[in-house]
Amino acid sequence: MTASGAEIVAAGEVLVAGRPGEGEALVLSAPISFWGGVDPASGRIADVRHPEHGASVAGRVLMLPGTIGSSSASAVLLELVHNGHAPAAIVMHEPDAILLLGLIVAREMGWDTPVAIRLDATQHARFAGRRVAVDGEGRVTVQPA
Repeated sequence: MTASGAEIVAAGEVLVAGRPGEGEALVLSAPISFWGGVDPASGRIADVRHPEHGASVAGRVLMLPGTIGSSSASAVLLELVHNGHAPAAIVMHEPDAILLLGLIVAREMGWDTPVAIRLDATQHARFAGRRVAVDGEGRVTVQPA
């Protein structure tokens, strides 16, 4: 338990340092392409074939089982940060250097960027729909109701 009463339930590896984040966990059930899959102007999942189509990544702890690569994914994430529609934190099963480049560039531009961590996808489902926080050390906690 933490001082706030939150329960530490997982520890991940920090991939890109950033601001700790808190929000409802959005656990994606399938990999996603940010290029064409996420609307950078709104943060909504735009890919009509994706199981979570219409859900917003903005302000949520986004848990990705995988990504479908595109060299433009970093630009979409950069736009999400710039537009204020970025996830509160990003939790990935496997690092995606192209996607994470968007956070690195945003940080270099002086923008407020969320932390990104690696956490095995087998742990993601336990957070679905719960309010969680990801700290700067990669610890994931479930927040008290």
